[in-house]
Amino acid sequence: MNPELAIPRIVPRTYTPECEFQEEDEAQTSAELLEALRGIREKVAADEGHAFRSVHAKSHGILHGRMEVPALPPVLAQGLFARPGSYPVVMRLSSTPGDLLDDAVSTPRGLAIQVGEVHGVPLEPADCSRCQDFLMVNGPVFSASTARRFLKSLKLLAATTDKAPAAKALLSAALRGLEAVVEKAGGESATLKALGGHPATHPLGERYFTQVPMLFGPYMAKFSLVPVSPELQALHDAPLQLSNRPQALRDAVAAHFTQAGGAWELRAQLCVDLARMPVEDASVEWPEELSPFITVARISAPAQASWNEATSPAEENALAFSPWHGLAEHRPLGSIMRVRRRAYAAGAQFRQAFNAAVADPEAAQKFGVAPAASLP
Repeated sequence: MNPELAIPRIVPRTYTPECEFQEEDEAQTSAELLEALRGIREKVAADEGHAFRSVHAKSHGILHGRMEVPALPPVLAQGLFARPGSYPVVMRLSSTPGDLLDDAVSTPRGLAIQVGEVHGVPLEPADCSRCQDFLMVNGPVFSASTARRFLKSLKLLAATTDKAPAAKALLSAALRGLEAVVEKAGGESATLKALGGHPATHPLGERYFTQVPMLFGPYMAKFSLVPVSPELQALHDAPLQLSNRPQALRDAVAAHFTQAGGAWELRAQLCVDLARMPVEDASVEWPEELSPFITVARISAPAQASWNEATSPAEENALAFSPWHGLAEHRPLGSIMRVRRRAYAAGAQFRQAFNAAVADPEAAQKFGVAPAASLP
């Protein structure tokens, strides 16, 4: 990669406070969002005897690798990418729902990246972890345009948590058929995918997006993670058999990384036009003809055990990801990310407290669940 030759001539828009604006009743939206997510995680925790994330509950693998940042031109040498360096990385693959569904219910896939040993001013003054997180989904736009609309859709999903799993699997199969028809006609439906109609394809062949913008030093950007090694590119749209395989995605990730590693490029798309690349409407795809995604780093992961039943559940429980976990120079932007700030912290705190408590017979009573020793 030679950034000096690869960087197109773009003039990024400098961030000013006027680029963001508060949505009406945003504080109330934030409070209701916290309540909806609390309901999801408490329902799942009560059913499972273990607390999981309120969204992206099901993990399909945890990967360890490194991120290499090259020497970049000034417009890209911002924040984490200000100087060349090598950083440890943890990556978690997941599905979007907050309950632990059979993989036959095929929903959008997520990929969270935690970059360690970073230097700079943290977003949270008390954060001494020296990490920068990027949370991504395999689609370029968010499912809702504003925080209020996101809350409305989340309440609908919360009402279906852990209900009729067999019916969900049948519905998912039907929705995948509808999505296939839409895609053959040259289209794509984020709604069908979110409801369970995501194509039954390999998660390692996907391209992932942050969907919402972040600060990029003095500028604004969205990020994308793109498979670039031949072994991962070969998995693009590779079909998977999901029926009667509850852990099909986890098994597929494990099968690949048992034999081979993989490499991705982390790419940034700089905002150049607020009218066509809005900050406060996360449902608008930023046109790549205006500002293409440009490589700012390369992530590599060697062959490894992506899931180990003896050790991965404990690591899964210990890991916490949040777009608000990182550097001030990469602060998340827009109403959807503002209302989710408290939600990420509350979810991680509940998960850690619940799972610690169920191992203690006396503390377990606090949550109204059986201690771990008595669970089947």
